[in-house]
Amino acid sequence: MARFLKAGKTKEELAVQAAQVSETVKNILAEIESNGDTAVRAYSEKFDKWSPESFRLSQQQINEIIQSVPEETIHDIKFAQEQIRRFAEVQKSALSDIEVETLPGVFLGHKNIPVNSVGCYIPGGRYPMVASAHMSVLTAKVAGVKRVIACTPPINGEIPAATITAMALAGADEIYLLGGVQAMAAMAIGTETIEKVDMLVGPGNAFVAEAKRQLFGRVGIDLLAGPTEVLVIADETSDAEIVATDLLGQAEHGPTSPAALITTSVELANETVKEIERQLQTLETADVARVAWQEYGQIIVVNSMKEAVVEADKLAYEHVEVLTENPRYFLENMTNYGALFLGPKTNVAYGDKVIGTNHTLPTKGAARYTGGLWVGKFLKTCTYQEVKTAEASALIGEYAERLCHLENFAGHREQALLRVRRYKKESVPY
Repeated sequence: MARFLKAGKTKEELAVQAAQVSETVKNILAEIESNGDTAVRAYSEKFDKWSPESFRLSQQQINEIIQSVPEETIHDIKFAQEQIRRFAEVQKSALSDIEVETLPGVFLGHKNIPVNSVGCYIPGGRYPMVASAHMSVLTAKVAGVKRVIACTPPINGEIPAATITAMALAGADEIYLLGGVQAMAAMAIGTETIEKVDMLVGPGNAFVAEAKRQLFGRVGIDLLAGPTEVLVIADETSDAEIVATDLLGQAEHGPTSPAALITTSVELANETVKEIERQLQTLETADVARVAWQEYGQIIVVNSMKEAVVEADKLAYEHVEVLTENPRYFLENMTNYGALFLGPKTNVAYGDKVIGTNHTLPTKGAARYTGGLWVGKFLKTCTYQEVKTAEASALIGEYAERLCHLENFAGHREQALLRVRRYKKESVPY
């Protein structure tokens, strides 16, 4: 039976925090819906101390920003984008339009139609999430989205040049220097100067995630991405230094980022705790990572790999690193995860930044029912039907009228009966 050597905050404590965030977001959205650009500008001034003549960057401004970025940075961005584009194109090629004749004269099919417009949020703050531009803007463009707009906040009153460069190179049609809930509201609700979109995607802090949740319905969303999560599954063959490094590597995202270890080795668990404390003495982001580990870190000791799968599926974490003798056992048996990272030669940072898979992934247990952002999220699989012969219409109509009668749908039944009267050969001419 699994034993918790360390546990994080309780569900009750987390619920109180969520309620406070929800109320704040609700008020901001209501004000922006009522007052448009005026409210957006007021919140941008309040939260980011940013109030330019226009939040949208002109092409000239974008060109000047790109020219200010070092060549090596541009090369690195292009390399990452090529990996992400290549994998997204392969994913898209796996999606096909179909048409099948299910009965003589009855044709059914579906088409994969791109969403018309998408708003992408690229987080800033302490960590300018350059990679999120690739993951959202670029993937939407590969899917065939016609209009892709992107928002990112200024950082301490400055333009995040590398992020803007990545957004432009990824193919964004409109770029706005605008952050937080006000950016999400502007894209989803629309203002006098920002045309609303059909879908919102991208990660963000608790307020951005809550804004997506409250805006869902009036726009589509990719998923509800909360604080970053990492789970490391390890056995006695694992290295405590690697385990600790990879736990802290995600814990540094924010003070509410859960990091968990599931292991069959008590010795490794104890060594990992010591190693975490050692690394926190020198880690530049220790002020954040330490709080996350202390308040949200977990260590679970299990008796077998089978039990490790059970406990891992219960957590349903966003990132799952498998540092065991046979990592593919978890690929074959786990069902709830955002992304798997198999073996010590890979890690979450590769997936987050450059390797090619998407880093916008399900959190807070959502991996039980959804995967992460990918090219297919931007496509609507829409069905169609065509009945080409009178005989087929009459045949389907006879079944349909009886089934409609069974459900007391008189109008539905009449649609079917009309076709039977029109198209059944032995019927009296209508």
